[in-house]
Formats: sequence, C-alpha cells, structure tokens
Amino acid sequence: MSSRFSAVILLMSFILIPAGQIWAQVLEAESITVGQGKKVKFDYTLTVGGEKVDSSQKQGPLVYTHGQGQIIPGLEKQLEGMRVGEKKQVKVTPEDAYGQINPAAFKEISKEQLPTDVPLEAGQVLSMKTPNGNVLPVVISEVRETTVILDLNHPLAGKELDFDVAIVSIE
Repeated sequence: MSSRFSAVILLMSFILIPAGQIWAQVLEAESITVGQGKKVKFDYTLTVGGEKVDSSQKQGPLVYTHGQGQIIPGLEKQLEGMRVGEKKQVKVTPEDAYGQINPAAFKEISKEQLPTDVPLEAGQVLSMKTPNGNVLPVVISEVRETTVILDLNHPLAGKELDFDVAIVSIE
C-alpha cells in the first residue's frame, strides 16, 4: 500500500511540474505588451468612409517591429501597450497616416507618355515606376484634350482611417 501511495505522489509531481512551467509561460506571455523593438503580429480590417478597404483576412496577420516606422505612425502609436488577444478600434487622422492631399503632387503629362492600352478615365489607377525602381500607384485626376493630370498623392492621403485590430503575438 505504501509503495502504491509513493508511486502516485511521484507521478503527480511529474505532472504538476510541467503544468506549473506551462502556466508560468502563459502568465509571462500575457504580461508582454507591444513596445519598442517588439516583433508584433496583428490582424486588422481597414475601413475608410464606411467602406472596407483592406484586411489581413486573406494573407494572414501583419508582422512588424514596433518603433521601426514600418507601419503608419498613428496606428503604431495606438498599438503601444496592447497585449496578446486584445482587440481595439483605432481611428487615425490623415496627419498620422498618409498626410493631407498635397496640391503640388498633381502633374500634367502628355497622353503620348502613357501606354495606348490604358483607359484614360478620371479615377483610373496606374502604376508608375520611379527612377530608383519603386512602383507607386497614381490616379488619373483629369483627362484633357492632349494631356492628363496625374495625382501622385498616396490613394489614402487626406482620409481618416478606421482600423479594427487584434494582437495575435508579441515577441
């Protein structure tokens, strides 16, 4: 009887120790918050003017390093201090996102400079390659007789952004 009792105690100690370690790891993970230098993974849905514009639903959570300027400043500021599993609705002003619309960012070019297969309509989004090889979206703002006015502002410039975010992990 005594040896059975000892075996049960011994078995329970093997079960309790790993469970205690796991519990300590869970408590430690819950205490980590989004902060400088932390690798953060979060899900989001972006709406602008009530219209869903983007979401991590298809491609999976967005990953960034906090404080490195990898996401817009207003969103990064609002994620500061959040914990894994926490959800939040975030409103970001144009000044903390892509800025206000810059009137100097409108450029008039000849229609001949555009590919012939591009429909020349106001609102048409085109891709423009910069001298250093980056590709930027530009929007045809106005179509004139022989020229078009291109809007080189970011498509979300001047807009208030509404995010629904959920922190997935913090390392």
